[in-house]
Amino acid sequence: MKKLYYIPVVFSLLTMAGCSLDKNPLDTLASENYFNNRAELQTFTNGFYTDFPTAETVYGETSDEVIPTSLISEVMGTRNIPESGGGWSWGSLANINTYLQKSSRCPDEQARAEYDGVARFFRAYFYYNKVKRFGEVPWFNTPLTSTDNLLYEPRTDRNTLIENILKDINYAIDNLPTTTNKYRVTKWTALALKSRIFLFEGTYRKYHGIDGYQSYLQQATDAADEFINNSPYTIYAKGSQPYRDIFTADNAIDSEVILARNYNLGLNIVHSVNQYFLTGGSKPGMNKKIVDSYLMNDGSRFTDNPNYKTIKYYDEMQNRDPRLAQTIVTPGYTRIGSSTVLSPSFSSTTTGYQITKWVTDAAQDGYNKSHNDIILFRTAEVYLNFAEAKAELGTLTQADLDKSITKIRARVGMPALNLSQANANPDPYLMSAETGYPNVSGTNKGVILEIRRERTIELFDEGFRYDDLMRWKEGKAFEKQFKGMYVPALDPVKKFVVLDLNGNGANDSYDVCIYSGSTVPSAATYPELASVTIFLKLDDNLSLENGVNGGNILIHDIKVAPRKWNEDRDYLYPIPQDQITLYGGSLTQNPNW
Repeated sequence: MKKLYYIPVVFSLLTMAGCSLDKNPLDTLASENYFNNRAELQTFTNGFYTDFPTAETVYGETSDEVIPTSLISEVMGTRNIPESGGGWSWGSLANINTYLQKSSRCPDEQARAEYDGVARFFRAYFYYNKVKRFGEVPWFNTPLTSTDNLLYEPRTDRNTLIENILKDINYAIDNLPTTTNKYRVTKWTALALKSRIFLFEGTYRKYHGIDGYQSYLQQATDAADEFINNSPYTIYAKGSQPYRDIFTADNAIDSEVILARNYNLGLNIVHSVNQYFLTGGSKPGMNKKIVDSYLMNDGSRFTDNPNYKTIKYYDEMQNRDPRLAQTIVTPGYTRIGSSTVLSPSFSSTTTGYQITKWVTDAAQDGYNKSHNDIILFRTAEVYLNFAEAKAELGTLTQADLDKSITKIRARVGMPALNLSQANANPDPYLMSAETGYPNVSGTNKGVILEIRRERTIELFDEGFRYDDLMRWKEGKAFEKQFKGMYVPALDPVKKFVVLDLNGNGANDSYDVCIYSGSTVPSAATYPELASVTIFLKLDDNLSLENGVNGGNILIHDIKVAPRKWNEDRDYLYPIPQDQITLYGGSLTQNPNW
């Protein structure tokens, strides 16, 4: 039975609604009578863990890599200024600041330092998320009342915010325990968070033209380097499918996982990841451009093949980076605990590339039946942060790659990334405005692109992609056409084509028939269809680039519903209108909203 730490705090947690920073006890246990010993400090800070994303937020991410039936407004370009809400919530900060104000009541200095470290970890995390979302926001480090003169302070400048975040996370690093614990924050979690925060800040400043990016990239580098050199964590590489297994483990694999959200069937703390990826509804699928970005298993580029755009599903899946087959359904795929070979289910994916990352055994199928832990911080991310920060600084060496990216690739038997070769021959596919990152330049262009490839593949569907595109200033990726697998032209006489998904050359129950017209092709007329069980009607069940002449599956056709990304506005969210009004003009709206 797994231990459970993510429990609601049963005494007074102080709340804030909208811009209000009032303290409102929820029961009769007042804060003046609390914070007296280690147990009470721990109990109060347990409530902070609810700030972490839920399972549904992590595996349900969507940007340009995971394409469901319905797109979020950020991707659609349809965000409006909300009247209220919109992420402008401060309740968790009130709880953190109340704790930091009251913890001095505890005479146990060691306990106080440790749990103050927990609180300051979460304050750094809180403000990091606010800066990502809104840019500059007011900084509060004390619990305020509705009559406090500081209540309607204007935005704190970005430099001050980031320096305050740095002070908080450094305090956490210095005071949190070094003993590993996959359900509680430790020194190692704080170092991982620091590398994440300052990689974001450094690259955001670099690509958005804000001064000071170098010092923050150095902070990210130093934090990641300390983690790599001194932490007990490694890249998990046991078994035949170690990449798959790290996400399907009921109990997070603590040799690599630094912190996880704890799910527990016995306590009915569950989620629905199997249902999400295996049944109809959202039908999330991997975008074709992400599939194409996976290398061949010898390290060569799939997209260097001049015919890569028209390679059929079975052939395009051969001899690829093994992480592809441990992330989506590929030929020969079997569920955990089963020997039955399955093909992609078009009733479960928009693109034909059905995602299996996070998917466990059949016993966990159905609504709220899944209970594998959801990873929040893991070693591979820190290694990626290290390599990217050094590449962006211009200080990356082959030795740096060998102690970071090489170890990640070695998990699945992929060859090492060569610095000089990457820079001598940058990948045209990754430079392309249609499929890559056109904003990258400089002498390290090639290796930066390769590190982005590695990050996209390794951290696929772990909740990072939207933030990555924001910091790289690549929001225009949302305007591009989302695609699925390639489908050959329909036979002009028979008016159908059969996708040979298992590559055996014979039509069988693994294959899919795509047809046009009002009548489903009959096996009586076409005996070769006798074993085919999946029939999809063109322009009803799916659309193709060139109609009956084939092409890639189109999802959210931009010719029908174009998406628009505003480069001068959309990298930040709008501040709710009620806050603009309540602040009486001291809080200004974000640019061009």
